[in-house]
Order: sequence, then C-alpha cells, then structure tokens
Amino acid sequence: MAVKFGIFDHLERRDVPLATLYEERLQLIAAADAAGIYCYHLAEHHSTPLGCAPSPGIFLSAVAQRTRRIHLGPLVYLLPLYHPLRLVEEICMLDQMSGGRFEIGVGRGISPFELAHFNVNFLAARDIFEESLKVIVEGLRERRLTHKGEHYRFNAAPIEIHPRQEPNPPFWYGTSTPEGLEFAARHGMNIVAGGPNQVVAGAAQVYREHRERHRDSADNLNPQVKVPMVGAVRHFFAAGTDAEAMEIARPSYKTYYANIVKLWRDHGTVPTMFTDDVELACDHDAAIVGSGATAREKVARYFKETGCNYLVLSFAWGSLTHEQSRRSLDIFVKEVMPAFAE
Repeated sequence: MAVKFGIFDHLERRDVPLATLYEERLQLIAAADAAGIYCYHLAEHHSTPLGCAPSPGIFLSAVAQRTRRIHLGPLVYLLPLYHPLRLVEEICMLDQMSGGRFEIGVGRGISPFELAHFNVNFLAARDIFEESLKVIVEGLRERRLTHKGEHYRFNAAPIEIHPRQEPNPPFWYGTSTPEGLEFAARHGMNIVAGGPNQVVAGAAQVYREHRERHRDSADNLNPQVKVPMVGAVRHFFAAGTDAEAMEIARPSYKTYYANIVKLWRDHGTVPTMFTDDVELACDHDAAIVGSGATAREKVARYFKETGCNYLVLSFAWGSLTHEQSRRSLDIFVKEVMPAFAE
C-alpha cells in the first residue's frame, strides 16, 4: 500500500516576535516541500495562543509562493465564521496561486467559546456548516450561484473566477465519530482522524464501509479522487536519542496543553480529552517521540495497525524552538521517510 505524509500545524504562539514566527514556519514548510512531504494542513483558531493564523488563507497564500510541490490547505476552515460567497472567491484564488495544490478542509468548529466571540450559536453551527458547504460547492462548480436556504440566499450571483482543479479542489473532513464518518464518506471526502491506533483503525474501517455504500452518491464532492486519503494526526519529535527527545518534548508538550485548554480554562472548565503528559500521549498513540529508529518503528506500527494510507505529523508545537523543529524534521526525512518510499 502506497502511503503519504503530511504536516498539521496550529501555528502556536512562542516567545518570539510574530513576524519571526511566521518566517520561521515558512522556512520549515519550504524544507518539507523540498523533502517531498505531501501536504501542509493549517488549523484555524481564534482568540487563543493555540493559533496565530486565525485567517489561514492569508498564511497559505505565503506558503504557496514559498513552495513548489507541497499541497496546502486549512484543516479546517470554520465555515460558520465565513460568508460562503467570499470563501468561494478565496479558495479560487488560492488554488490558482498555488498551481492547483489547494486542499479544502471544512468543519463547524469544536470550541463553543471561539464561535461565541463571533456571535455564532454553537448549537446552530452544524446547520450553518452544512448549508454553507452546499453553497461553496455550487460556487466552485458553477458560473452563477443560486441558492435559497435558511441562512443564505443568492439569486444568480456571478462567479468571475474559478479554481484550477476540476470540478473543485479536494475536500477534507476531520472526524472520528460515527456520524462524522458517515457524513465524510457520503460526500467522498478525505479524512483525518484522531485517537489511539486501534480507534483510528476502527474509524478507517467504518469510513470505508460507508464509502462503499455511497460510491455512486450524488453528494460526492471529490469525484476526481479515486483512492481517498485516510489518516490521523500525531505530534512528532525526534532527536539523537530517546532520552534526549523525551527531555525536550516533556516541557514543550505541557506548553501545548496550556495553549489548547486556555479558552476552556478562561471559562471555568477543562476538557478531558487532552493531557499535559507527553509520555502518556505516546502510550496512547497521540504522539511519536524518540530517536530516528524509534520514530521509524512507531510510524511503521501506525500504518500496520490502522490500515491507513496517510499520516499527518505536527513538527512545531508547544515551546519547541525553530531549530529543534527543523532538526526533528530533518531526522524524519533522513531516517524515517525512506523506509516508506513507494
């Protein structure tokens, strides 16, 4: 089975000027591009140090100009926060500017606090998301946009630009829930899941079963995709030895945890799905930390146990410096990737 690797990035705030943070990340992505990594996926977050690219399209336009091969896209656009017609135009621009390398991740958002800052009711977000998605697909495929729904109405609005990929750039969805897997399969979307290897294996199996049932669905958003990409996200850090890698990763993972739970803590609660213990995260397959040899073994185990054809790794997270992330990426490229070459 041919497999591919991607990068997932929150673009977390660090103790450097923002301009430096952006430039260093562009350098890291350029290195990933040169190494042949398939795609750079950027999260969207608001009002939190977890995400310093709250407008992912702006950062991705810079990525498009600094790279040549790597695909790029949000994972995910929070659709309830966008006007769909404006987002259609942004997607068309990014697909053209990248030479047809754009990948469209979409979702409703998992943080009620972030949506609330934009006066979006979390309980209404699902309906808004689904209607917005329908509008976006039509806008990418047609030259005039006509839609009459609960949240959006368009009367033959002209679409003057179009995406480079036909009928549209590939759509992606992040999920591990039964409902989400069925939704993604019915719409032919590529998926990225989370959780331990066995949970991901189960999600991949459920997705493929749904995908087979919906193979001829009129709702398929990716008719050009013959073999869907099915993967999961893992934090990754490699160093010279297992001990060195863990010593560096341990405090950095605590910083990542503080960033991801900040908004929840600000509102007097703490989500239970995260941990600040990187060793516990490794034990539950949420992270891969160690020497090149250890990382290679864990990546091989991921593909064997999950049956997935895609692995999305976070190389820059928490308090890791740019130099530490770059060294980790270099070890991955030299000591891990070659073992999985086609």
